[in-house]
Amino acid sequence: MVEIEIDGKKVEVPAGSMVMDAANKLGTYIPHFCYHKKLSIAANCRMCLVEVEKAPKPLPACATPVSAGMIVRSASDKAVQAQKSVMEFLLINHPLDCPICDQGGECQLQDLAVGYGKSESRYEEDKRVVVPKDAGPLVSMQEMARCIQCTRCVRFGQEVAGVMELGMIGRGEHSEITSFVGQTVNSEMSGNMIDLCPVGALTSKPFRYSARSWELSRRKSVSPHDGLGANLIVQVKGGKVKRVLPLENDAVNECWISDKDRFSYEGLEAADRLTQPMLKQGGEWKEVDWQTALEYVAHGLKNIRHEHGENALATLATPHSTLEELHLLQKLTRAMGSTSVDTRLRQSDFSLQGVTPWLGMSINDFGQLDRAFVIGSFLRKDHPLLATRLRAAVKGGAKLSVLHATDDDLLMNVSSKVIAAPSEWLSSLSQIVAAVAAAKSVAAPAGFDGIEASDAAKAVAASLVSGERKGIFLGNAAVQHPQAGALHAAAQWLAEQTGATLGYLTEAANTVGAYIVNANGATAPAFTEAKQAYVLLNVEPELDAHNPQAAIAALNKAEMVVVMSAFKHGMDYADVLLPVSPFSETSGTFVNCEGRAQSFNGTVKPLLETRPAWKVLRVLGNILGLSGFDYDTSEAIRDEVLGAGNFDVAAKLNNKAAQAAVASTSVSTGVERIADVPIYFADAVVRRAESLQKMADAAAPKAHLSSALAQQLGVVAGDTVKVTQGNGSAVLVATVDAKLPANAVRVAAAHRSTAALGSMFGAITVEKAGEVK
Repeated sequence: MVEIEIDGKKVEVPAGSMVMDAANKLGTYIPHFCYHKKLSIAANCRMCLVEVEKAPKPLPACATPVSAGMIVRSASDKAVQAQKSVMEFLLINHPLDCPICDQGGECQLQDLAVGYGKSESRYEEDKRVVVPKDAGPLVSMQEMARCIQCTRCVRFGQEVAGVMELGMIGRGEHSEITSFVGQTVNSEMSGNMIDLCPVGALTSKPFRYSARSWELSRRKSVSPHDGLGANLIVQVKGGKVKRVLPLENDAVNECWISDKDRFSYEGLEAADRLTQPMLKQGGEWKEVDWQTALEYVAHGLKNIRHEHGENALATLATPHSTLEELHLLQKLTRAMGSTSVDTRLRQSDFSLQGVTPWLGMSINDFGQLDRAFVIGSFLRKDHPLLATRLRAAVKGGAKLSVLHATDDDLLMNVSSKVIAAPSEWLSSLSQIVAAVAAAKSVAAPAGFDGIEASDAAKAVAASLVSGERKGIFLGNAAVQHPQAGALHAAAQWLAEQTGATLGYLTEAANTVGAYIVNANGATAPAFTEAKQAYVLLNVEPELDAHNPQAAIAALNKAEMVVVMSAFKHGMDYADVLLPVSPFSETSGTFVNCEGRAQSFNGTVKPLLETRPAWKVLRVLGNILGLSGFDYDTSEAIRDEVLGAGNFDVAAKLNNKAAQAAVASTSVSTGVERIADVPIYFADAVVRRAESLQKMADAAAPKAHLSSALAQQLGVVAGDTVKVTQGNGSAVLVATVDAKLPANAVRVAAAHRSTAALGSMFGAITVEKAGEVK
């Protein structure tokens, strides 16, 4: 530790720290623009000049290392004069458009100009003009003349997002930040550049000119979109969500959020918002009041139970639903005599028992791993914020290994990888098990004798055997895999033998919470066994189910389908539509991937006749005459599940299964499908966010063919192909991916254009569309 003095106060900081770090520890504010605690040092704005005793001139606090006995003055005449001179320099070319600038009221330059700027300029020359750029649908670069070249946006792209989408060209007053020629900003983390910009150069295109910062109310919330549970500040005007920003929490999302978290609020105002209960009568939809709708549902459910038995009811929800909603849903289902309640809509293998899947460690520990082995994950798109943590770890020397069916660019160095068709994942994992057993000189599990490990499997094994802090993680695709239980068992053996922690990169905000409230009671995949009555909470089956064909077939045969949703959908098969609140209009709790329970309140009032789902389920339980449905608040439901206090759920989390590892030597033969869930198709709100749907990641799915398969079919990129699964097909534009396994076709799920297809994994037929008779 090194002791220095700043403005008469002494402070100790680690050797190698900068003066700015010492000032931050003391709580002494030094004006700055280019410095940011999460980014590398640039020292190019010079606003943080301070006087250091014995130094001949002021020095930048952000780039001056501390030394023992150093005496720093941040507010001396010499320091302040230097800071004022820098401010005058910065304002030479800055346009005088504060009254129309979206950054007005929250602009660092505006704030500091009050204390360090002059009331008039000595310069009479024309201000420079910078040509506007098109950075895509999310980030506006229309007023780049405001830019002060702090390069925060450039450094963020390189260091956090992992891709350099912006850079600086020119010299002197001709310097400007720009994107690469003809390219827009497409990173899944790009919106953070808006927050980082200290002036109004980069602004939010969806928010542009819609409100002033001082008109907005600020309310805390939690993102429902992925397993991290990013902390949010939701900004509201006139009862509508106008903007979403990150709420800093170093233990969860640091000071970042993904674009999915930031811009999904546009979906809350979608044209197909459901705002009034509706019944289908005589084939026509009619709006009714809540009492009529709920009595109709209760009467129908009672009749079906009477005529077809208790097990004729199935209730399904997405894991984006709150803990309180899922608790009441499972409570209602079981009170009606059924155990068919589930949130594992995209899961196809239910053999794994006794597991409550979670990350296995804290999010902070995840970012400090030495070795990580990720199995079956579209990491960047499924878990953008966890990917940034892992990217930082890899930059710090960690080694990442991957087993997957696609070789996507993770924007970080991958030290070893096995790319194989999904049907060969267990075989590949078996080879890694054999390689670890050989490397550790331990006995492999029964049935693994004689398995020959490939060089790629040996490389993964060598990585796992080395290092101190290690983790093996199953991603969304591994959970959705037809052999998910066997993959878990093999991964568990590897973790036990290598000293690694086994964990899951969970799909949604409340995937863990669904297990905690026992909302996963089914023993087979959703819609496998046709039921007479379905209650769907936030579910769009044709987009959220593992097999959309089976889902629609089952729903069409049912006597009653109740859709509880914030949006109008399912009009063909549903009998009742009940408008329930999205996350912004209800209070509730999400339990994130590390088992952290995070409660939040509604940020705006429910729209028109929309009601929070927990209230709807409570009233429905009362109408059905069920006991235990007397709650006044969502907090009462939460406390019933978690207990009052600090909501410690650690005892309820468990990644260890009794299932023994099973060897496989299977080799893929026929053509098989790989299905990802694109980042902007993942849930109902995101699918309706207008700006996100203009992004490259929201483009209509293509049929990605391996080079070998494309050559066999005579297909080149841009051709049209027909893909067929079961009794459904889709005509898609083809693209050729040289990194895919030879017999694999990548076709995204969760999109209207591919909803007619079957299972997310399994056999698929591809033919050139021109040859279809």
